[in-house]
Amino acid sequence: MNALGRHLLLELFDCDSDAINDLETVKGALVEAAKRAQATIVDVVFHEFNPFGISGVVVIAESHLSVHTWPEYRYAAVDIFSCGDTLQPEIAATYLVKEFGAGKTSVVDVQRGMFLNAPRPLNNKTVTSKAAVAFR
Repeated sequence: MNALGRHLLLELFDCDSDAINDLETVKGALVEAAKRAQATIVDVVFHEFNPFGISGVVVIAESHLSVHTWPEYRYAAVDIFSCGDTLQPEIAATYLVKEFGAGKTSVVDVQRGMFLNAPRPLNNKTVTSKAAVAFR
């Protein structure tokens, strides 16, 4: 049984509140994490909230990396969703834990698109239909 994608859900506690409240630091860390994981970056969108907090996404050909920060709680929620077997999400996760100075972490690894009775083996390496690409 194969999955179409893999989704790491990172709970980062006791982060460096200055780091996770700085737009350039957070954006730079997610972009660098994507590069280190061998992702193909498609787009980068971030927003800084007033008085604090940042949300952002790095859209990659393989899916996305996203972050939401709560500096007042020293907490960041990070998603690393990947399709295919090229991306190395653990490398991205390890890098972000270090960059955000997380003292405590929790990672949940979710297999996405699990088909129990697929009529044929799932191949998550190659997407050939335009419809399938639209849902990545």
